Order: sequence, then structure tokens, then C-alpha cells
Amino acid sequence: MKKLILPILFLYSFTIIALHAETRQHWVGGDISLLPSYEGYNTPYYDADGKTIGDVITYLHDECGWNAARVRLFVTPTERTSGAKTGVVQDLAYVKKLGKRIKDAGMKLMVDFHYSDCWADPSYQDIPSTWKTNTSNEALADSMYQYTKRCLTELKAFGAEPDFVQVGNEISYGMLWRSNGDKVFPAQAKTSYSTQWSRLSQLLNSGCKAVRDVCPDCKIVIHTERSGVSTQTVNFYNYISDVDYDIIGLSYYPFYHNALSYLSTTLSNLEKQFPNKEVQIVETAYFYQYYASDATYNFASTWAATETGQLAFANDLVAELLKHNNTTGLYWWFPEENGNGGASWNANTIVIDSWLNRGLWNSNNHRALKALYTLKELRANDTALAHILQDASRNNQPIYNICGQVVGKNLKELPKGIYIIDGKKILVK
Repeated sequence: MKKLILPILFLYSFTIIALHAETRQHWVGGDISLLPSYEGYNTPYYDADGKTIGDVITYLHDECGWNAARVRLFVTPTERTSGAKTGVVQDLAYVKKLGKRIKDAGMKLMVDFHYSDCWADPSYQDIPSTWKTNTSNEALADSMYQYTKRCLTELKAFGAEPDFVQVGNEISYGMLWRSNGDKVFPAQAKTSYSTQWSRLSQLLNSGCKAVRDVCPDCKIVIHTERSGVSTQTVNFYNYISDVDYDIIGLSYYPFYHNALSYLSTTLSNLEKQFPNKEVQIVETAYFYQYYASDATYNFASTWAATETGQLAFANDLVAELLKHNNTTGLYWWFPEENGNGGASWNANTIVIDSWLNRGLWNSNNHRALKALYTLKELRANDTALAHILQDASRNNQPIYNICGQVVGKNLKELPKGIYIIDGKKILVK
């Protein structure tokens, strides 16, 4: 008995590292699709102390703890004829170059296929101009397959093979619309729009098949933006149960999608309904100045539109995501926003018409904001745990229960409880 009691008393002095029953890697980064355009205009990027950042992507990886980045891809980039946004420049040649830089910096790459010539979102899912000759379901599905296959083949050959692929962007109401009759509605029963849901699954499976054929190790993301409405989000993914994908991707902007409590409910329900699917927040952001007038919800009293308020939002979001075992990713949208350089800039090539004020650099002085450095906290337990598990595996170390008994060598196979590995206590919950 003495041999058991003494080690237990001694081990209780160690810090407990919390671990969910199924250990998952977390991915932290941002959608940096406009960075090369800013760099092309010699936009300065400074760190929080005002020191020049030589290479932004390397800095994000080495100094900010980012291990992933997202880049959008348009078929033939053009502006909308009405309600135009700017910054639509990301064709395949552009994405290949940026993607290779991301991969060379040691980060994972997510490519976001919009399957449109301009921004695809809940209100706009227009068919690319070069695909409009034949818009039958079969023809569009074939166009998706051939286009996705060609892009991935070229990316792979260029040294920019993606690790994650989004098949569509914010497709809560469907994609490749010919008319309103192609839209799906997750607020309604699937049977009410069975033809539209069948069409959407056909299109998605075509794109997903191309990913599987060219990049079999790549994870496929299906991306929606109803994160503030749990029932609609769960409905959507239930309604595409016949689609071959890996990750549920969500947009979450509190000023559009409501409080963190609404996101929490959605994440919890997704975990219950789809325990084998990872969930990633593939878009988020918050203001550091000038709260937007078009915001659906105003949380300025919770998180002020200041650098400190933006940081508080980022910290609160990370803390929330860590409560959900199958939530594995967080990407800030447009973190590279960094001023427009004056009226001489070509707005159609480089920036949104006016500052969005929710990037991670201050557009007034080009300095990094505090929130840039806190997103990596989503990976905090990954780092500590990775070293423990890696060392244990390398040395073929046994795992003990708190009674000092050997219970195995693979933590993932063990039930909830407290275990000891190499003198460190791991709480599996």
C-alpha cells in the first residue's frame, strides 16, 4: 500500500491539464485574401510597439501563434453590377502565389471556393459568367467538379495544396442560383423544398468529389452563416446528410448573429447532433472603432468599439469555443485591413469603399491591435498536451490511473477520469 499512496500524494501537487475525451488539434488564423494587394501598395505593417514587420505571414506564424490561413477564390473576379463591394481580385493565379507563401511559412491553408465571380453570401450566389451557357443541374454539377479539380491540381503542382477546402461560401440558402426557385430554406421542413435540397446536395457532392479525387487528405468544409439561430443551423446540416464532408464551417459576427449565448447553443446542439463532425468558426470579427450603423445587434455596452473592447470580444469568444470539444478552428475575417492609403488608391482593386474598422491592424497608424495576439490562446492546451503525448509516445510510457495502476498507452481510448503520464496529471472530461 505504501508504494501506491506515496506516489498519489506526490502527484496531486502537479497542475492538472484538462483534456476532452477526444483530443483535437485547434486551428487559429484568419482570411488574409487581400494581403498581397495591400503589400503591392507598400502599405506599412507595424507590430504593437510600432516596429516594422518584414513579412506579415511569417510574423503571424512565428509571433502570433497562427497555424492556418484562409484565402477566397473567385472564378473570374468581377464586381457586382449593384451594391458592389471591392477587393474582388482573387483568381487562381493570385491564390496560388498567396497559398504557397502560407504553406512555406509553416501554416495550413484553407481555400474558400465561392463558385461565383463576386462575393457569394446569403443574398448573392450568382452563377459564374463562363458557366451560364448551360445551367441545368447536371451541367452546373459538372462545371463545379471540373473547375474544382483543375484548381486543386494546379494548386498542388504549385506547392500550395490546401489542407482545408470550403465547397461554397455562406450557402445557408443554397448556391448557384438561376432564380429564387433554387433557394433552400433551413427554417422550413425539408419536404417543403425537397427538389431544391436535392439539387444542393448534387452540387455539393460534385465539388466534394473533386476534392477527394485530387487532395484525398484534405478536410472538406461546408460553410453557413446562421450561427445565431441554432434550429436553422442544425436543420441545414441534417438536410445535407447525404453530402460527403468533414467540417461544419460557421460565420459568427455578434453584430449580425447575436450574443455569444446564441452561438453557444448552436455549438452545443451541433455537437449533440453531429458528434463525428468538427466545427470551425471560419469567419469572425469585431470593431476597434466606429460601431457600424447597419449592425443588427449593438453590443457596444458589452464590448466597446475600442481596441480594448475588441480584445475583450476575442478573449470571450476563445473562452466560449474552448467549452466545446468538437469546435476546432477560429479564423478572423479581413485581419489585414490597414487603411486605404489615400484617394490615389484604386478602390476596385484594393479596399472596401470605407474602412470596416474590424481588422487586426489599426487603419489610422498601421499598428497591430491587441486582439491579434490573443487568438492563439485557443491552442494553449494543444501545445502543452502535444509535448506530453509526444514524449509519452516516443518513450513508450504507460498511462496510470490515480491508484497507480497501468491502464494503457493510448489516452484517446480511455474513459473520462484523471490519469498520470510522466508524472503529470491529465483530466479527461
